[in-house]
Amino acid sequence: MLPFLGIPVNLVAIVILSRGKCGLSTSTTRYLVAMVAADLLVVITEVILYRISWYYFPWSLLHITPVCTVMYVLARAATDCSVWFTVTFTFDRFVAVCWQKLKTKYCTGRTAAVVLATSCILLCSKTIPFYFTIEPVYIIDNVHWYCSTMPAYFTEPVWVGFDWFDTVLNPLLPFAVILLLNALTVRHILVASRVRKGLRGESKGEKGSDPEMESRRKSVILLFTISGSFILLWLVYVIDFFYYSITGIIPSDYSDSLYKFTQVGFILQNISCCTNTFICGVTQSKFREQLKSAVKYPVTSILQLINKQND
Repeated sequence: MLPFLGIPVNLVAIVILSRGKCGLSTSTTRYLVAMVAADLLVVITEVILYRISWYYFPWSLLHITPVCTVMYVLARAATDCSVWFTVTFTFDRFVAVCWQKLKTKYCTGRTAAVVLATSCILLCSKTIPFYFTIEPVYIIDNVHWYCSTMPAYFTEPVWVGFDWFDTVLNPLLPFAVILLLNALTVRHILVASRVRKGLRGESKGEKGSDPEMESRRKSVILLFTISGSFILLWLVYVIDFFYYSITGIIPSDYSDSLYKFTQVGFILQNISCCTNTFICGVTQSKFREQLKSAVKYPVTSILQLINKQND
């Protein structure tokens, strides 16, 4: 179900956002396009090529150990990019709301492109060691089949340290950064709102429209919804990490209930790769308008073609 929903939805979102007609700034648009593109890659690599193929196409070429190892590394890289693109988007909105002097220099399309490209290169480089953590499950006629994380990854100090580094980098550090930036953003908006109300005479009960505060309100709704959904959907994964780190139990030795809990964490993690488009649709009226136009376009084109033929 997830691929049938995630692929078309993310593709449509990329097209709509790339047109730049959603009333968003250039930097915001680039961050959102990058986030949606990374989510699309997660759906393709993690859900379709890695998990669905395991259930529906066993013993295919996709499950030869070198092939599925590469897919595993690509899925990890896409997931890391999806998470950290959310962080860079959060920081961009924090600067736009709280640092007006820096906003003109930092919140630009060019800066967004540099930040996204640099983040992508670093994160892809970080996932290379995962290639060496995989071992085959079966060896048949000298052919290595399927992929499994080697037990040493959870016991040897070097790999345990790398596992902590990987989990701190994603998602523990993003959790902390997003929560901190959101808290600072809320504090700044509350202070600025009181000041603007005082200057506009609204502290005495007068009401009036304030375009600046309305713009900030919409930005914060988009920001908080994206970052909040990220935190909630990754929470089970984080709990599972702390559980096997503290107890020392290797995930391959989990009981049925713990295994199901882990799988729920992976499912929620994958679902998070389809939420950004939905959030844009719910929180951004112009995005909804563009989406409606995109849905209506094939129908209107067919009707126009039929009318021309009848004439």
